[in-house]
Formats: sequence, structure tokens, C-alpha cells
Amino acid sequence: MSRAYKTYEGGLFFVTLTVVGWIDVFTRSEYCDTLVQNLKYCQEKKGLQLYAYCIMSSHVHLIAAAETGTLSDILQDFKSYTAKQLLQQIQDNPQESRKDWLLFLFRHFARKNNHNIEFQFWQHHNHPIDLVNNKLVEQKVNYIHQNPVIAGLVNEPQAFTFSSANPLSPLTVLPV
Repeated sequence: MSRAYKTYEGGLFFVTLTVVGWIDVFTRSEYCDTLVQNLKYCQEKKGLQLYAYCIMSSHVHLIAAAETGTLSDILQDFKSYTAKQLLQQIQDNPQESRKDWLLFLFRHFARKNNHNIEFQFWQHHNHPIDLVNNKLVEQKVNYIHQNPVIAGLVNEPQAFTFSSANPLSPLTVLPV
């Protein structure tokens, strides 16, 4: 992997976790709730420092750092565990009308990569952007919070449930 796509200890990064094929999975609140629960676990047990976030239908934006170690290590564990949980939820959800189609696509993407046994949920890369100054941090926070507005999902960033712009956000974030 290129050095440009790695994190380092002590850095603050903007990352995007993307579902393979940009598949719209996070259209159901229970799948978003699983993401939130696992991000909270990483905050409490793995030293994830979260400064801003937004869960869109096919991807998640974060501004984050690691208390110790590297953000890449935390994200690798988060993505692996979360993928297993979400795939199981999809399989077990009797209300999931897209179940066969979703599982077909996750199998399809797994065939393209030797590291996967049956399914691939996340794209492997996060393309972390090193946030080296306040102007860059402010730009990325604005980008994250405006994402649901630009997508036409809400009129104001504060109205989007799964975003740090929402004062009632289910996740606690650190001040930037």
C-alpha cells in the first residue's frame, strides 16, 4: 500500500469508509445504529477520537485520530467487525426486500479480491487525508456536514440524524 494512504501516530485525518460498489446500505436505521454502536465501542475501548462524522447511504465520513497507535489499525478492526455484523443483519432481516440483491453484490465483489472468503462489504481503501492545519480541518468539517444537504436529504445540516452537525447526534464528538 502506498505511503500516501496510511495514517501515522498522532495525526488527525479525514477518512471515507465506502461500501463496495457504492451500494446504498445505510438507508435503514438499524444498519446505521450498528455503525453508531461500533463507533462508540471504538471510542470507549480502542481510543478512537472522533471529531466529526456523517453516515450517508453508501459511505461514512469521519474526522478522527487515535489516542495511541494509528487510526488505520482502529479502522481496520472497526470495518472487519462491522461488516460481519451488517452482513448477518441483512441475512436475518425479514423486512429486507433487497436481501438477495445485496448479498449477490457482496459475493460478486468478494470474488474480485483474494482476501475475502464469501463477502466483501467495504472498499479496502480509506484514502486518509492528513489534516495539517485549521483551514483544512474547517473545510472538511463543512464538507461532512453539508453532505446530506447537497444530497437533498435535509435542508439544514443540523436536521440530519446521523451527523455530528445534529445537536441530538447519537455519537459524542470532541471539539475540533
